[in-house]
Amino acid sequence: MPTRNHPPAPETISAEDAHRLALEVMRKAKFPMLATVDGEQPHLRPVSPVLTEGFIVYVANLRAYGKTNQIALNPKVELCYLDDSHDQVRITGVAEILADPDLLETIWRNNPLLRRYLGQSDNPSLIIYKIRPTRIRFMREWALHYNEIPLPQH
Repeated sequence: MPTRNHPPAPETISAEDAHRLALEVMRKAKFPMLATVDGEQPHLRPVSPVLTEGFIVYVANLRAYGKTNQIALNPKVELCYLDDSHDQVRITGVAEILADPDLLETIWRNNPLLRRYLGQSDNPSLIIYKIRPTRIRFMREWALHYNEIPLPQH
């Protein structure tokens, strides 16, 4: 039985299982928290990804939002997914403005809320960020140990 002086030992998870479990947490959690920085001040907010391809996450944004300037000045961000079991996935990465017109059109077609609120895909207020991972970690609830997930090879 764990005590204050002896925390529970983290469960050993294979790299393959950690990868699978991390994707499962992302699927179940749906709405990660996105951290950006404004000078020395961090900012955290929930976001609703418009597309997820493995560990690459696409997030819609409006130019008038605070994170637009924060990301322009410092594109280093972190996403944290937390599911109902308190398992978590942390994706440290770089946010890039998506410029691929075919992918933009696919995202637009598959997201009724974007169409409803923005009217057309070339709305100048819309920015889609592609968050490219530089580090991916998975942790079971209170395991006190992160499992490193290998970065996708592109």
